[in-house]
Amino acid sequence: MRRRAFVMLMGGAAAWPLAARAQQPGRMPVIGYLSSAYADRDAGRLGAFRQGLAEAGFVEGQNVAIEYRWAEEQFERFSELAADLVRRQVTLIVTAGHVRGVQAAKAATSTIPIVFLTGSDPVGTGLVASLNRPGANLTGVATLSVEMEPKRLELLREVVPKATSFGALINSHNPNAARQASDLEAAARTMGVQIHILKVSAEKEFVAAFAALERLKVGGLVIATDGIFISASDRLGVLATQYAMPAVFQFRPFAAAGGLMSYGGSLIELYRQCGLYAARILKGEKAGDLPVQQVTRVELIINLKSAQALGLTVPLPLIGRADEVIE
Repeated sequence: MRRRAFVMLMGGAAAWPLAARAQQPGRMPVIGYLSSAYADRDAGRLGAFRQGLAEAGFVEGQNVAIEYRWAEEQFERFSELAADLVRRQVTLIVTAGHVRGVQAAKAATSTIPIVFLTGSDPVGTGLVASLNRPGANLTGVATLSVEMEPKRLELLREVVPKATSFGALINSHNPNAARQASDLEAAARTMGVQIHILKVSAEKEFVAAFAALERLKVGGLVIATDGIFISASDRLGVLATQYAMPAVFQFRPFAAAGGLMSYGGSLIELYRQCGLYAARILKGEKAGDLPVQQVTRVELIINLKSAQALGLTVPLPLIGRADEVIE
């Protein structure tokens, strides 16, 4: 059940040009879509991206083509895949799923426009000069994520208040890994609890990580924001159920798959906004002139069925703050 929704988009208020100045007459524009995920796991997000394009008048196969490149969580492939899209002279590149994909695209071209979707600070990671005037050939959509790891730990502790130790799953290859760990450690000290940081770099390491957390007898798990975790949200939700682990992650698919809670932005909204921004560039606007969109809609999803299976009682005030309760 939906109880509240709040969206604030910073910037991007300029009117769209009526003419598609950036395209050559008679040539269908081609979007190069570079993702860290597997093709069979991106259907929902791709649907939202295509929806954004369609709202602006672009339909795949009719007046825009999309070239897909899937890194399949092999981040070392980003440079090769980005270079291939540049060789194919795509009209613009959309990067989704991991900041390293954006960095690879940026290194591959200084002329083809790039629209990124990231949970990292675009300025802090060096993607753009500023949010309002990104400059060069990049712009995109950013969401609150890394900054919210301590809040997720706080929410988890509300559900398991007697727990004295927690775990955190972090991708060691994420540029924000050190910050994610330090923020969670600081939050744990403030709460007077212990936190165990487990670093993984691939999906094949998930089971071993959950087994280690079980041995540590942690009271709950915070899964840090990262592309490999996002693409494997369903599997992480299933593992949390199998290991009877109270856990919180950023996006709804995790809670829908059996995870206890999710707290963060809406993936569907993020990808839809990315599609809308890609359309603006197809219509002739320059990427560097478009402010980075900051989507700050935050959703709290609680899976009451999972809570009951874990023997947990979710406080009524927390249920009252939820945007959706899965029963």
